[in-house]
Amino acid sequence: MSIQSKARRDANRKKNARERRAGDAPRSSIEAHAELRDGAGALLGGIARQDGEWVLGLDGQMVGGSGSAATILAMLKRAAAMHERAGNRVVLKFSDELRDTADTEVRAQGLSLDQFEARLENGMQGGAIPTAEHPDPSAH
Repeated sequence: MSIQSKARRDANRKKNARERRAGDAPRSSIEAHAELRDGAGALLGGIARQDGEWVLGLDGQMVGGSGSAATILAMLKRAAAMHERAGNRVVLKFSDELRDTADTEVRAQGLSLDQFEARLENGMQGGAIPTAEHPDPSAH
């Protein structure tokens, strides 16, 4: 038996052990909940839920995350509106779970989704961003 073959066997054992350990690690669950597509069907953005957090992606980049479904949904709707104002036709689809979760969040504040989105838009123009988690940014 050569020294090289023993070294290769040892390296393979270590590699296999690492792969087994990595295989035992809990996998991150990712659930798609919304998609924004242009008129040709190309994906412009979307919302996923990963390990309990709502995550927003736009133009192939993850741009933010929040525990608030209402905030993330409002942000994606805002992106859709921006595309439409620029003259691009878009299609926004989202899951019932995302809509219902967002609706429950804003109702707890005594708001509708439309009212929450308007407040978010006003806050973004003023530099402070209210969220369903922190509805009054001046309170911080």
